Amino acid sequence: MTPHDPIAPEHDESSQLELHFEEPRPSRRIWSVRELVTQVRELVEQEFGDIWVEGEISNYRPAPSGHVYFTLKDADAQLPIVLFRRQAVLLRFRPEDGLHVLVRGRVSVYEQRGQMQLVAETMEPVGAGSLQLAFEQLKERLKAEGLFDTERKKPLPMFPRTVGVITSPTGAVIRDFLNIVNRRHSGLNVLVSPVSVQGESAPAEIEAALAGLNTIGFVDLIVLARGGGSLEDFAAFNGERVARAIAASRLPVVSAVGHETDFTIVDFVADLRAPTPSAAAELITEAQHKITEHLAAQSHRLERAARFQLLQARQRLAHLPINRAESRMATLLHRLEQRFDDALQRLDAVIREQLRQRQGRIAALASGVLHHDPRQKLTHAHAHLGDYRARLDRSLERLIDSSAARLGSFDARLHSLSPLAVLDRGYALVLSAGGALIRSTAQINSGEQLSTRLADGSFSSRVETVSPGVPRSAEPPKSGKQGKRAPK
Repeated sequence: MTPHDPIAPEHDESSQLELHFEEPRPSRRIWSVRELVTQVRELVEQEFGDIWVEGEISNYRPAPSGHVYFTLKDADAQLPIVLFRRQAVLLRFRPEDGLHVLVRGRVSVYEQRGQMQLVAETMEPVGAGSLQLAFEQLKERLKAEGLFDTERKKPLPMFPRTVGVITSPTGAVIRDFLNIVNRRHSGLNVLVSPVSVQGESAPAEIEAALAGLNTIGFVDLIVLARGGGSLEDFAAFNGERVARAIAASRLPVVSAVGHETDFTIVDFVADLRAPTPSAAAELITEAQHKITEHLAAQSHRLERAARFQLLQARQRLAHLPINRAESRMATLLHRLEQRFDDALQRLDAVIREQLRQRQGRIAALASGVLHHDPRQKLTHAHAHLGDYRARLDRSLERLIDSSAARLGSFDARLHSLSPLAVLDRGYALVLSAGGALIRSTAQINSGEQLSTRLADGSFSSRVETVSPGVPRSAEPPKSGKQGKRAPK
């Protein structure tokens, strides 16, 4: 067809009509970045408002504001996590890189960066219990701060007058504690500060009780006591709040929580750990109990010492020399021994009575010690005890010396009456061959063999002549010694 073909104009008109009736393009919606990110955030938060995510902590960063930032990752992906300060302070463990955890929260978008993140509400470790992990981490942190150091621990008073006990007022712990105190130290005052030993309110109540007992002024020692239980039951005693309250206590604190195999944070912070509450009662009354036992032992030793002195006195008196040449002297000495034994028996009775009285005084002193400060009383008791012992020793010495002097006097009198003493003055005894004492010339004959005894020996002689003399009744009185002298 040529350009002059009449059909050509029609063709052109049709083409123009097709172009004229073509559908218009739709209008474009243009989003701002903020609008788009906000819309995405709202959709994501609505769809994933409460989820649990498991993964491993990496790039852990605690901020000065108290918020915590880290990344939760697995082998194929990672997710930023933010834990705000209000939730972070409630964690019972310290997060760290490499720890496998479960995180609960809501998915959101951080608009300033256009980054998806998980706003965490709670978090707990996987594999190890959160309470045990929190216990180990808090223990290491407080140890690093020096709260467990031996140098900062305060010594317990040896003789406390009032003990404050922080425990439940209705449990068996306080009953056992009071029973042991009444048996070992009835004069000790016990002030019970009732608290809850488990539950959410327990840490605050224990902290307030510690502060209250420190401000009273007449409490000497604090015992924090609780019976046995599980790790969850000991949560109040494994918290940082109670641990720091114990460390700040002006008074020494004894921890008596659980059984012997149970360990809590307060056991390491306290000035002394008792295996059980009953053991704590025994520990704080140990010094007083030892004094009572010491006084009883001293009384027993004093009694034994007195008995030993009496035994030695009897032995010394039993070995006094006795002249057995004269039966009269032996009989007299035996009588004196019997009298001396009677005196010893009376002395023993007197000593027993004195010991009984002194034991009564010691018992009274012990009773006074239980109700008052025993340090000054104990000093006076030791002084009186030494004085009594010295006086007893002097009394025994005077009695023994007096008895020995009396025995010496009797010995001298008996010796003066002995015929052997007469021989010492130059006289002699003349005996017949049969051993009879010659008193007159009528008893001898010429040629008779006689024996003459002197002070230092004897000799034999034979009678040559016998010369009877004037009888003594016919002789005039003479001065001087009378008697028959042996021939020299």
